Amino acid sequence: MTVPVSLMWFKKDLRVKDNPALNAACDLGKIIPIYIYDTGAPDGRLPGGAGQWWLHQSLTRLNERLNGHLQVFKGDAKTLIPELMEAFKVNTIFWNRTYEPWAIRRDKAIKKTLEDKELKAKSFNGSLLWEPMNIETKSGTPYKVFTPYYKKGCLNAAEPRYPHAPPDRITYSDVPNKGEGIDALNLMPDIHWYDDIQKHWQPGEEGAADRLSTFLNDDATQYHEQRDLPAIDGTSGLSPHLHWGEISPNQVWYAVKDKFGDSENKDIDTYLSELGWREFSYYLLYHFPNIVDKNFNKKFDNFSWRYSKNELKAWQQGKTGIPIVDAGMRQLWQRGWMHNRVRMIVGSFLVKNLLMHWHHGEQWFWDCLVDADLASNTAGWQWVAGSGADAAPYFRIFNPVLQGEKFDKEGEYVSQYCPELKNLPKKYIHKPWDAPDDVLQKAGVTLGDEYPEPLVDLKASRQRALDAFDEIKGS
Repeated sequence: MTVPVSLMWFKKDLRVKDNPALNAACDLGKIIPIYIYDTGAPDGRLPGGAGQWWLHQSLTRLNERLNGHLQVFKGDAKTLIPELMEAFKVNTIFWNRTYEPWAIRRDKAIKKTLEDKELKAKSFNGSLLWEPMNIETKSGTPYKVFTPYYKKGCLNAAEPRYPHAPPDRITYSDVPNKGEGIDALNLMPDIHWYDDIQKHWQPGEEGAADRLSTFLNDDATQYHEQRDLPAIDGTSGLSPHLHWGEISPNQVWYAVKDKFGDSENKDIDTYLSELGWREFSYYLLYHFPNIVDKNFNKKFDNFSWRYSKNELKAWQQGKTGIPIVDAGMRQLWQRGWMHNRVRMIVGSFLVKNLLMHWHHGEQWFWDCLVDADLASNTAGWQWVAGSGADAAPYFRIFNPVLQGEKFDKEGEYVSQYCPELKNLPKKYIHKPWDAPDDVLQKAGVTLGDEYPEPLVDLKASRQRALDAFDEIKGS
């Protein structure tokens, strides 16, 4: 009896455990595991620099888990998939669904092509707790506000599926490797700018499991308070692992529940709701795909954005003269990641104090974040800009000094990423422009030399933003 052979297409599910498509493919028979670096993605939507570094590492780890059987290709998946099925003489392909608008269109087109050839494509949910098409209001419309979406929609829906064990056995077809290999994707840059980044991360399924274990044992029971303190590792740090599918949200959800039970616990409930925010971002992307490049709130189409190349560059390089903002942007460059509280602060500063379009921030984050995720990145920037669903009102403008003094009281975070300020008394470390000359001199700081003068006056730029918002209030 001939054992069936199928293609297993890994996408953003670079793991063996709790991989529904992989389990189904292995249940059918032998597999040919493939990964496609899809050049059919829209302009600017292939992984950015930090994402490419992570992807290289993650594919390498996955290939090791698959005993070297992963076949890697580069090209337009719509063309490659039918060609590969014909070349390998298989009639079935398995994959887990992805939810970016262009990926949905691509996968529908591939399924149609294969159906016309009497070939089979079987897809599964491997990356969300609740699929967006299954959650709706009583009137049958999509939710636009997080709290009712999560509490009324998700928590009253069917429980997320329990994670699958890895396949009992993976049997590989002995076909020759037709792929180009991971190195041929040229994801690793020639200049080793990622040296600092790789000190902080362990890409791959094993690294994801280690990080989850550390979080559950060390930080989960203090999450509600510590998640807002950028100087400590009080968050799970799982976002890049979730983005690349090295761990599923189901594994995280049930690992938390299995360890802490269903008893009411503010820290645990807060963390689970953060997984809910991730789900909400994908929900919005699915139901309102235009939010990738258009304002969810259309009144912002008439907003008077300004643009300054020099100010944008200063923001990108962490040279705005506002310590908590600069610390965040430097953390982004050094770690390929930024603390979530600080993401809100630097975002507010860009779109409100500098009055620049959120697109500029979203694009910079896309290139610099190891967890650059189209759904979360877009929703986050629209939220802070005030133009998104369930967004912070535009008139809520983060005061970076007060934010720093509240969440980085001792100035540890600023001192770590802006070491030129570390000798300033904590009274002035978040506002060095207020420090007397003798205090600055003693700390070895000359504004405009060791550390820049503030790019804008915070009070005046806040008022400028409010005035600009007043112009569109009635539109």
